[in-house]
Amino acid sequence: MKNELAEIVKVGIADLNIVKSPNRIRTSGLGSCVGLILFDKINEIAGLAHIMLPDSSLANQTTINHAKYADSAIPLLINKLVGSGAKMRLLHAKVAGGAQMFQFQSSNDMMRIGPRNVEAVRRILQTYNIPILNEDVGGNSGRTIEFDPKTSELMIRTVNQGTKII
Repeated sequence: MKNELAEIVKVGIADLNIVKSPNRIRTSGLGSCVGLILFDKINEIAGLAHIMLPDSSLANQTTINHAKYADSAIPLLINKLVGSGAKMRLLHAKVAGGAQMFQFQSSNDMMRIGPRNVEAVRRILQTYNIPILNEDVGGNSGRTIEFDPKTSELMIRTVNQGTKII
């Protein structure tokens, strides 16, 4: 068996990318943002979107960053994955992030960015019939996540709470 050197592909805020095994994919700085992993275990291919906001209709500019919003990032990620050999019917999801980073006295829904991001991701995945296998969402701590398409393991490092694998 030849020893393959795995590369870790980093995804920035409001960005997305895909990897094939043996490479892994990582993003950090997930506060109210949601890290969405879509993967095809059979073909060992995965994508990660670092989603900042639930809905692109909130954007008031003409050219929008599609990776920034749940409603535009998810179809974009699916297309990239399928275009690189993933099978739509084999896609599964893991979700992390969506923390409530700031405590507000107000019950203003606009301030619930983290929970709204999680709700939007769940709703959109449902329309594509993509099941969420695991999630680590909510709370009020930031996270760094790293996914391995070979093992389908999502490593989550949470500020002040250590590391876990889902």
